[in-house]
Amino acid sequence: MTLSLEVSEGVGTLRLDRPPMNALDIATQDRLRELAVEAADRSDVRAVVLYGGQKLFAAGADIKEMQTMDHAAMVARSRGLQDAFTAVARIPKPVVAAVTGYALGGGCELALCADFRIAADNAKLGQPEILLGLIPGAGGTQRLSRLVGPSKAKDLIFTGRIVKADEALSLGLVDRVVPAADVYGQAHAWAAKLAQGPALALRAAKECVDAGLETDIDTGLTIERTWFAGLFATEDRERGMRSFVEEGPGKATFV
Repeated sequence: MTLSLEVSEGVGTLRLDRPPMNALDIATQDRLRELAVEAADRSDVRAVVLYGGQKLFAAGADIKEMQTMDHAAMVARSRGLQDAFTAVARIPKPVVAAVTGYALGGGCELALCADFRIAADNAKLGQPEILLGLIPGAGGTQRLSRLVGPSKAKDLIFTGRIVKADEALSLGLVDRVVPAADVYGQAHAWAAKLAQGPALALRAAKECVDAGLETDIDTGLTIERTWFAGLFATEDRERGMRSFVEEGPGKATFV
């Protein structure tokens, strides 16, 4: 099994395990889509961690497999490639990437699908597809530019250069840098904390931010207003407000 979903404390860990470099071949991409949909649907999964193991996150696509493909084959496959990553990006729950070692090409694109990225101090990230005469094809040109801005994204994509953790942090490509031994623990702790929160409100917040970035501000405000009003129909809203009034902030238990 190259990819698994393990659940603990409300956190589903999507674990890549395809030695030696966690290359994302077609079978792994398809499995990624299946497990992302499963994580989205399962009620016992309240948050998700993307993890490739202690040594590395993912070094990219399976180049040997891609080398055998011609234009027609990639036209047929490219939608499936993007759909696998989009399924991760659209998990309606908090998602954190625990990035160790290399996160290159498709590996970097997978990390970009998360809401938050915790990187090891030895992590190296990049989009080196240009060195193969290609461009990122699993969302890198779109998600990277939205995350770090077009100029910084073009620098990384045009040159194919690999950045170390400290530069990735300064670029906004990752959100936190920690010792390598602590990456998964911190990612799981972050996810577990959010897993205790109000699931529908977290879903609403994620959809409002993500969908709002893709449209004009008036449409974004409509999305926000609709979700905001809708949450007044939830038990979690009742619990949260009652707890605030009776006990003070931050003490509510959500269902």
